Amino acid sequence: MIAIVDYGMGNLRSVVRGFEKAGWDVTIVKDAQALSAAAGVVLPGVGAFARAVENLKRARLVEPILQAISAGKPFLGICLGMQLLFETSEEWGLTAGLGVLPGRVRRLPDSLKVPHMGWNQVFFRKKCPLMRGVEEGSHFYFVHSYYVETQQEDLISGVTEYGINFTSVAEKENVFGIQFHPEKSSALGLRILQNFGGLVAKNDNYPRD
Repeated sequence: MIAIVDYGMGNLRSVVRGFEKAGWDVTIVKDAQALSAAAGVVLPGVGAFARAVENLKRARLVEPILQAISAGKPFLGICLGMQLLFETSEEWGLTAGLGVLPGRVRRLPDSLKVPHMGWNQVFFRKKCPLMRGVEEGSHFYFVHSYYVETQQEDLISGVTEYGINFTSVAEKENVFGIQFHPEKSSALGLRILQNFGGLVAKNDNYPRD
């Protein structure tokens, strides 16, 4: 089972539909027991970082998420879900994230139109299994006002230019983060969801329909 974490942030149905179109069966989960039974985990999200952390804590999902990652289960953070994987965010003052990956979430410069909304390109820094079959410079759909800043270069699999170069694809072992929305990114977005499902299947003999 691939679990989509429901913590009250974002349109989960569009993520579910994206995975279903990509050929994978997924389940929305709200509690630790259901999350622990999953073979792979997806953390989506749209909205404010601090509120997201508060919601995860209130739902008692922080430890189950960290346990799933420690257990080596494929884990995908989408947009805000990617940002939550890092140590801190500047949004609404300094807020601690999950601390899985080193780095800080910062607001895009005031000189730019914020939020960064629409199609933009991703350029690769290294090969990433999540991006298998995706060409250099492919376009994906973004909606965000904050971005990840990390000094650990080996985490950065893909970057996007919007006034600055920011991390749009991050990877560390079984953990993946993407700043764009694959479920809104047409055929290439579905390819990424297919790739993630394949990683789950490889990790746990997950049956494909």
